[in-house]
Amino acid sequence: MASWPYCNHKRGLNGYGVFFSIFFGSGAYNAPVRIAVLADIHGNADALRAVLKDAAEQGAERLIVNGDVVNRGPDSVQVMEELLARDDTSFVLGNHDDLLRLWHTRSDKLPQDWYDDPFWGATAWSTEQLHAAGLLDVPGDWPLTARLSVPGLPDVLLAHGTPDDYRRGLSERTDPALVRRIADESGAGVLVGSHIHRQADALVGGVRVLNTGAVGSPADGDPRAQYLLLTATPQGWQTELRRVPYDRSGVLQRFETSGLLDTGLSARIFRDELVTARSLYTPYWEWTETGGCPRDTASWEQFAQDWT
Repeated sequence: MASWPYCNHKRGLNGYGVFFSIFFGSGAYNAPVRIAVLADIHGNADALRAVLKDAAEQGAERLIVNGDVVNRGPDSVQVMEELLARDDTSFVLGNHDDLLRLWHTRSDKLPQDWYDDPFWGATAWSTEQLHAAGLLDVPGDWPLTARLSVPGLPDVLLAHGTPDDYRRGLSERTDPALVRRIADESGAGVLVGSHIHRQADALVGGVRVLNTGAVGSPADGDPRAQYLLLTATPQGWQTELRRVPYDRSGVLQRFETSGLLDTGLSARIFRDELVTARSLYTPYWEWTETGGCPRDTASWEQFAQDWT
């Protein structure tokens, strides 16, 4: 598989990046503290609004956006504007948030042949949309990790992937040695990741591992928008992996009316992922790499036939 050089983007010491902490007082507390953690919105405004409404109904007092606000879907500008307008929201950097900034500068951190490859038309389109809106560089200040610190409870460490690689997802399948190392080095008792577009709640290497799933494009066959609700109580962290139904017809139509679908094959794949709630882009990429096939309509149709 082709390497993605930007995936090891690091900041700070020990690859753990820039931490910020959210403290809820220094003494005892009685009322629960509730935080909604959402990620992988991927330019799907309808899914985001459904999750924000549900989180408010559940009494969430704060939002943490755990990366990948943009790209793939038609609404990158809208979701960025809506989240930035809130005063209860913090952000963690995701790989797609970073990718678009690198794309705009034609960074040498990306393979140079990507920039002229029609397959990447959707990424180029989203980049220009955000640039025109003056929002492209906003994620440049987002940290790679966030920490929740509540008196009497284990700290919660959040990263889009892992603290030193935002393209390595956390789940029940993660190497226990890696999970244990992250917990030991960070001092956190709970790890929260995203990126893989499916939810997870598991004990790995003796550490609680949670994955938020994806708001905008789930990949487990269930099209409902996914997010994580964390509640701090005197008895410990309570967790709920929530799924929120919403009408997908609007965002699917905007793939066409926005011009995104006209950019080529990758936009078609992203739309098909939304329709099927399955991962298609990564398996297709790996299939073309293994077979030495060009990424074009003919190979996509062959892949789709084989895949199904």
